[in-house]
Amino acid sequence: MLIEIDRLPQEGLKVSKKYEFISVELLEEDAEFLNPVHTDVFIKKSGDEIFLKGVIKTCISLTCCRCLCSFDFKIDSGFDLVYLPEELDINNEQLDEEEAKKLFYYGRKMDLKRIIMEQLNFAFPVRPLCSPDCQGICPVCGNIVKEGKCSCVANKTDPRLDKFKIFSRDKR
Repeated sequence: MLIEIDRLPQEGLKVSKKYEFISVELLEEDAEFLNPVHTDVFIKKSGDEIFLKGVIKTCISLTCCRCLCSFDFKIDSGFDLVYLPEELDINNEQLDEEEAKKLFYYGRKMDLKRIIMEQLNFAFPVRPLCSPDCQGICPVCGNIVKEGKCSCVANKTDPRLDKFKIFSRDKR
């Protein structure tokens, strides 16, 4: 959806829309959309600056980085962005710290669909986990620990640290 900057109403524009993206557009390799992406965005123009404030809601299937099982990840993420015209990007060879955080629009138009996809990709966890206490895969038998099929007794101490056990015994 293209937003024409010069046609934005003075009071701003509220856009509520569902997007059907394809999973290939996601940065996370094995991620798949389970639901359409629902967005509520408010766009306001003040001078040449464009303010976007919105919320993205959807559900995506991700792969746990510990046990490699698929799990549903709900996204309910907000964003607050400021866009400046491209002329300011071209004219300034050096941006101050505050200007470096701002984004630029080109050709007096903004692609809302592209902005939503960028914000959606920012909402992904760095290390997707099916649960915070996921124990992953057993290093001995290769079974998934949370499924209970693993009865291995793994030596949890590093053999290189065995020498330090002498110190702890002597202090008792």
